[in-house]
Amino acid sequence: MTDKINGHDLIAAGFTPGPQFPQMIDLANQLIGDGHSREGAFAEIREQIGPEPEPIALRTNNLPFGDFLGNFIDRTNGFETTNYRKVVEHMDALMRVPVIRAGAIMPDACVAGTAMGTIPVGGVVAAENAILPDMHSSDVCCSMAVTIFKRNDDPKKVLDTAQAITHFGPGKRAKSFVRQHKDLGQLLSTFGDNSFLSGLEGKAEEHFMTQGDGNHFLFLGHLESTGQMAMVTHHGSRGLGAQLFKRGRQFAQRSLRNSRIPKHQAWIVADTAEGQAYWDALQKVRLWTKMNHFAIHNAIARKIGNAVDTQFWNEHNFVFQRADGLFYHGKGATPSFKGFSPDDTGLTLIPMNMASPILIASHADNINALGFAPHGAGRNMSRTQFLKNYDPEPPEGIDYRFYSGVPDYSELPEAYKDQRSVIRGIKHAKLANVVDRIMPYGSIMGGEFRWGRP
Repeated sequence: MTDKINGHDLIAAGFTPGPQFPQMIDLANQLIGDGHSREGAFAEIREQIGPEPEPIALRTNNLPFGDFLGNFIDRTNGFETTNYRKVVEHMDALMRVPVIRAGAIMPDACVAGTAMGTIPVGGVVAAENAILPDMHSSDVCCSMAVTIFKRNDDPKKVLDTAQAITHFGPGKRAKSFVRQHKDLGQLLSTFGDNSFLSGLEGKAEEHFMTQGDGNHFLFLGHLESTGQMAMVTHHGSRGLGAQLFKRGRQFAQRSLRNSRIPKHQAWIVADTAEGQAYWDALQKVRLWTKMNHFAIHNAIARKIGNAVDTQFWNEHNFVFQRADGLFYHGKGATPSFKGFSPDDTGLTLIPMNMASPILIASHADNINALGFAPHGAGRNMSRTQFLKNYDPEPPEGIDYRFYSGVPDYSELPEAYKDQRSVIRGIKHAKLANVVDRIMPYGSIMGGEFRWGRP
């Protein structure tokens, strides 16, 4: 029996979405039921509605976007000005995508790919009835989480304990170890009902309580306001999220294969069954990531015998739907508007580098910034380019560690933008309200795992 025609099939056949779509879908399925082939049904629909529509294409002109980077760069720094020029070029191209209605770049924005129109790190776009997988990227729900402890402790002992409990780089957790977490098991039991998640249960188990590599970290310090010890983790949804992104991207590209939309700008129509399934999958992966953060935190708290005072977290690589119905995609951008998530506490975390304080901020909801703030200090060049041009010095006075035992010099503070300019951008444009800082003691990062790349 032939599968029924849906809206994505019509789009793939070259039809433009619109109010006539339900009628066209009904007619196509009626014709197929009467014995027509798919091609025959599509031909009959074209005959009845008139000439074949033009394929979906990019807008001729781009829309304007909020620029919160240009006023806070060092114009005498060639790397910085080049990065800014490229970020603007990518955003100009991206703002031609027909479903995108608004955009913005944060003070930490940097180039994230070579295909023109790739959303920068530190970029935000709002889309109508569309979810664009490449706009949240493969590191789905990359996020920050903090635990503030009731009692201070020897920070070296705490960091030693954290290093023994957390996990960076290759390898995986034993399923018997992971299955002690009953809430995780309940979440994974719902994966089979979602076409984008079915079969990924094993990946979700193996990567639980792991943090990956690159710029992910476990950071230990104390609140500037009270002196309380605070621990922060930074990571996303690991292999689970990467596989969800891969499936979503493939579906989006198949759906628009007869369009003139570049593959990296393809979208899933949000109000279709597939769009609702992808949205549901994103929410489940979000829950997995939150569990992952706090499973690590709580295991460390138990091991050191310290009580938890406060915990909160926030995403900065995700999709959010606001009251206007649009889907806000933040690629390395921190939401700074009330109710961005069901568990919004009114506070978010904005890190800079391993040797600098992590900002605790309350929401500002700058409309021109689409309600977002930076997610960190950003870069002015790629890791490879940085290592070719700089001989970085490790920071002094910080207990910094690399899990692999081999330093990743592309993660030293010099590899990032000047945090002072990013903070000036946050404060000047009122992107967020800095209410406290976590002063650094030290951090653990993945390091170099000798995978044949920096």
